[in-house]
Amino acid sequence: MPDLTHGDDEAAVNALRSAVMRLSRRLKHQRVDESLSPTEMSVLGTLSRCGSATPGELARKEHVQPPSMTRIVALLEAKGLVRLEPHPEDRRQKVVTQTEQAEAMLEESRRKRNAFLARLVEGLDEDEWVTLRAAAPVLEKLAHL
Repeated sequence: MPDLTHGDDEAAVNALRSAVMRLSRRLKHQRVDESLSPTEMSVLGTLSRCGSATPGELARKEHVQPPSMTRIVALLEAKGLVRLEPHPEDRRQKVVTQTEQAEAMLEESRRKRNAFLARLVEGLDEDEWVTLRAAAPVLEKLAHL
């Protein structure tokens, strides 16, 4: 465990936070569809990774309040990116499913962002690239804790 009272650990955590935030901002500018908010893109990404979900499940996964998710889902539905279907077991619930249009848009977004990162990685030397490849699973784990 990092000891945030120890100078080296504190500096490493600070550098990681700063780098992740800066890189995240740069990636957000690599958008395919400027009409979608980062939150809407995140919801589509969650649906892509996890499959169909109720608005309540999406709210929990996205760390937003259920009324906010209801508004987000309505916006995405109006844009033709998700559809609401009856819940197979609870008729009071709806299930949110992404459309083929959303899948295509997400694929194009991933392609654009991956190309952006690939251009950045070209500036690394071999040792830095090896280190970054080894760190990727750890960063993925942190992102989902």
